Amino acid sequence: MTSKLDQLRAMTTVVADTGDIDAIRRLQPVDCTTNPTLVLKAIALPAYAELVDEAVAWGRSQGGDRDAVVAAIGDRLAVAVGAELSKLVPGRVSTEVDADLSFDTEASVAKARAILAGYDELGVPRDKILIKLASTWEGIRAAEILQKDGIDCNMTLIFSLAQAVACADAKAFLISPFVGRILDWHVAAEKRSFTAEEDPGVLSVREIYAYYKAYGIDTVVMGASFRSAGEIEALAGCDRLTISPALLDELAADTGELTRKLSPESYGTAPARASFDEKAFRWAMNENAMATEKLAEGIRGFAKDLRGLRKLVAERLV
Repeated sequence: MTSKLDQLRAMTTVVADTGDIDAIRRLQPVDCTTNPTLVLKAIALPAYAELVDEAVAWGRSQGGDRDAVVAAIGDRLAVAVGAELSKLVPGRVSTEVDADLSFDTEASVAKARAILAGYDELGVPRDKILIKLASTWEGIRAAEILQKDGIDCNMTLIFSLAQAVACADAKAFLISPFVGRILDWHVAAEKRSFTAEEDPGVLSVREIYAYYKAYGIDTVVMGASFRSAGEIEALAGCDRLTISPALLDELAADTGELTRKLSPESYGTAPARASFDEKAFRWAMNENAMATEKLAEGIRGFAKDLRGLRKLVAERLV
């Protein structure tokens, strides 16, 4: 019998939400994605010990401010992990701009260019990399600048249609709506559980997908942050889905029938066409408590793990 994972691969590009080399070798996704949380976990693995040693040794040879050296080593590690992953997948590796730059367009653009320069030094071509940016107004403006220069961006921490529309208008290559985190907010707010078909995170991705397909928008929709295999199944057919190894294994072990839920030809009713200048975007986010709270929470979480990564580096430099 064909597994649900194999059936999913026939209708959706499967992305691995991990930096674990062994998991990626075993699961064979098309793309993979990283963030500070995943890089922090990855460098604790024996497979990355040599990369960590090399990055720290490089840092010791650098002059200048210690905090700047620590940050540079962190960047070097993120790129080194991404370079290793790029050897294992036929598609793209996403690498994240520092979360503490989420409200600084100019600094985000500069960091993105520095990340690509690091990959270039390691012989990884630009078309293997996606630059990941938080979907703040400033992050979206950074993506607009980068996309005009041929640098493809993965817009992360998407929780609302307003963010998705603004990213599409900026010509972002890909967006990552966070299904599970939307569900978490509604479970806490409404004090109840949801079936996969009524899951607010699933419904959000379906709404965005319908909007993009109805208006011929090329930006890729990649559902992310799943809490269950049921959420994934409810989005079967979405452009891409980034999935944890545990849920990929669960789908691989299930030989039941997987029904396609989304396709470019069948996406349901699309919301009305919209556009957002800065004032309208900020108001739309202000009116959406869930999106505002989860975006801020997500940025804080990535920033915390970035500080954790830098703390680990600083300890190794002693």
